[in-house]
Amino acid sequence: MALKDVYARNLEHRTHRAGWLRAAVLGANDGLVSTASLMIGVAAAKADSFLITAGLAAISAGAMSMAVGEYVSVRSQNDVEESDRLLEIQHLAIDPEGELQELKQIYIERGLAPELAEEVAKAMHDKDALAAHLRDELGQHPHTKARPMQAAIASAASFTLGGVIPFLGAFAPTLGAKAWSIVGFTLVGLLFTGILSARTAGSKVLKPTIRVMLGGCAGMAITAGIGQLAHISGI
Repeated sequence: MALKDVYARNLEHRTHRAGWLRAAVLGANDGLVSTASLMIGVAAAKADSFLITAGLAAISAGAMSMAVGEYVSVRSQNDVEESDRLLEIQHLAIDPEGELQELKQIYIERGLAPELAEEVAKAMHDKDALAAHLRDELGQHPHTKARPMQAAIASAASFTLGGVIPFLGAFAPTLGAKAWSIVGFTLVGLLFTGILSARTAGSKVLKPTIRVMLGGCAGMAITAGIGQLAHISGI
């Protein structure tokens, strides 16, 4: 098979998107739901004059929170991976033969005959023992490596984009129309988010989209109920 054909086949897999797809989907969904929920809660509490301010605050604060949170969490994952890498270097330096047998056992458990597993393990050790253990023992792959800055940017950008969609509903002429406009814009946004995330991940569209929309509706309904209670109680 030609090199270009191998490369084309690799592009068909979606694993290389894992570093940013989760952050982008989470950011877009959170931007839609949190911004819409806050604004619907404010609308249900009859605080019309505060609605646009609340929306802008939700988008800006949420985007920064998502970016920082995503960066810190993904960076922590990097720290764990780096710690495992250094530990594996020590193991290879102290007991290379034991590490070879460990790799052989991994291949046996994956279905190779003992003789073939030993041959493969030795070939992997001779080429790059550390890379073999990181990949086959610890599951660390270069194309799925967590990238903190990429995840932070994807999360903040998608949150902002998601948050702008329900925010457009705040410009309807009356308070009642604003609330329904926010809901309508949000449902459309959730629909596109579900479809886009499913397509990008290469999965079926229906179930992920329904899941995203049901979760968003639940968040908006709960917040609207709390806002209504706040209005009734005069808080």
